[in-house]
Amino acid sequence: MLLGRGMAWLDTGTPKGLLKASEYVETIQSMQGMYVSCIEEIAWRKGFISTGQLKKLGEELKMTDYGRYLIYLAESGK
Repeated sequence: MLLGRGMAWLDTGTPKGLLKASEYVETIQSMQGMYVSCIEEIAWRKGFISTGQLKKLGEELKMTDYGRYLIYLAESGK
């Protein structure tokens, strides 16, 4: 299977591989300001959940950076 642009295969079968994958994800997230593989964001962008549902999910986690990210997406429409 060929991976499209913007996709990456992260081999996490060893402790070293898991560390490298987590460092890669952290770098992407901190540089782009976006979460990698945020299932709620994906569902929202594909139209599976509404903006209101996205915000509600964020409100349930509002004490975390992840929850605040979901709220930001819902309020900004980005």
